[in-house]
Amino acid sequence: MPSTVNHDEWDLPRLRASIGFEDDFQYLSADDQDTEFFDVKFYPYADDTHDPVFAAVVIYRLTNKVNPPYELVQLFRDDDQDALNCSCTWSKDPETEVPWLCVAGRDAKIKVYDVIEGKLVKVLVGHGGEINDLATCPTNSSLIASASDDTTVRIWSLDPTWANQSCVCVLGGEGHTAHLLTVAFHSTGRYVLSAGHDNAVCLWTVPDLPPEQSGNPPRPVIVHYPHFFTSEVHSGIVDCVAFFGDLILSRACHEDIIVLWRIEGFSSQDPPPTTAEAPTTSDPERLTRSAFAPATASSCPPQYTRLLQFYTPNCGHQFYLRFKLYHTKGKHPVLAFGNAHSAIFFWDLSRFYNPFTVRDGWYRYNTDTKGDAVNKLKDAASDRDSVFSARTGSVDAETHVDINADYGQETLETWEGKYDLTRVNVPVKAHSQSNITVKDFVGRQVAWSADGDWCVVVGSKNLAIVLQRWAKKEIVSDTQ
Repeated sequence: MPSTVNHDEWDLPRLRASIGFEDDFQYLSADDQDTEFFDVKFYPYADDTHDPVFAAVVIYRLTNKVNPPYELVQLFRDDDQDALNCSCTWSKDPETEVPWLCVAGRDAKIKVYDVIEGKLVKVLVGHGGEINDLATCPTNSSLIASASDDTTVRIWSLDPTWANQSCVCVLGGEGHTAHLLTVAFHSTGRYVLSAGHDNAVCLWTVPDLPPEQSGNPPRPVIVHYPHFFTSEVHSGIVDCVAFFGDLILSRACHEDIIVLWRIEGFSSQDPPPTTAEAPTTSDPERLTRSAFAPATASSCPPQYTRLLQFYTPNCGHQFYLRFKLYHTKGKHPVLAFGNAHSAIFFWDLSRFYNPFTVRDGWYRYNTDTKGDAVNKLKDAASDRDSVFSARTGSVDAETHVDINADYGQETLETWEGKYDLTRVNVPVKAHSQSNITVKDFVGRQVAWSADGDWCVVVGSKNLAIVLQRWAKKEIVSDTQ
């Protein structure tokens, strides 16, 4: 009998397996109980017919063909005495398209490995402090960004043209004042977000890179000022930022929330602003500076707007906890996050797009679920008629439901906690939660496979937690 998969678009991931990585005691002190993994990324360039592969320095393939559903592909061991790698990102050989894995950490070097051969390809040197995050440009797999303790973001090219000067751009100067922890590209590849220990979030416009030249390589382009800067959104160390379309998701320690917000006036459809348009630090007391809604001597228009907050309890003082948004055209955007006490949370953002709207004390199920997700959220932020949303497959689209007659107070409070968009300052609870049996597992980083069916969370206890949607109900064995 052939295997079957139930692709219910409303499903959220469920626990499938855990992988215990090989322990390495080289960097453990007497007080340490385990090693930790701080980053995980799925290979983004594979054909859809291939089983997904993820890397957390150790590389695994996920598949329904075996039980447990994972296979070790490659293991890299860095013998550099000063190395302690905590970040990774994928690329590929510009000429052969062989998968490359870039890793970085305490020794301030980016090491590029050929995944097939398991060999070191090149080493990128230039940062003056530990590298805490790496990201690959979505429009050019040869460009990667790194965030460092030296307060800068650097853009590197893996193209052979830049072999003698791999660093093509430095985003620094008057942006951040403390260690950076996170960096993210916009889907256009033209903008970069950065954040870290100074509680600030910066948006940088990636400039046009120098043209190819023979002989001596051109010097890196230096960008001194970001086009947007704010230290008002968060009051703690910001350890994760990401774009959701043109909107921004960010998280800081001590707050127990992920914030969805927008930069007023910013649109990736507009021409990128020039370097001269970037606001300077001439007014150091200004906590937000923007080239997209600039303040003047006579007025200060809103420069950013908080849209929504997601509740992430039990994180405490921990930082370096990273969420991940699955956002692919035609599929539900789903936000995932692992806290500091063995829980993994999921929010299906499509559940905010088909709301139950209040009309004279009645709930009416809105069947208009189509449209751009980002615009729907923007509309929700400005149109406070949308109070609840949920998925109830049993509700007929043309039926009015008397909430007092059909639903108890407990049900209504549960809906309000998970779907209410009317109160920006009240965090929305997770739509789904998976609890890990390992006590005090800290989820450091989340990754999604390209088709959204697998989700992996890595962190403490030498563990990777594997979750899955749409698992095959039956697996054909070779003996049948």
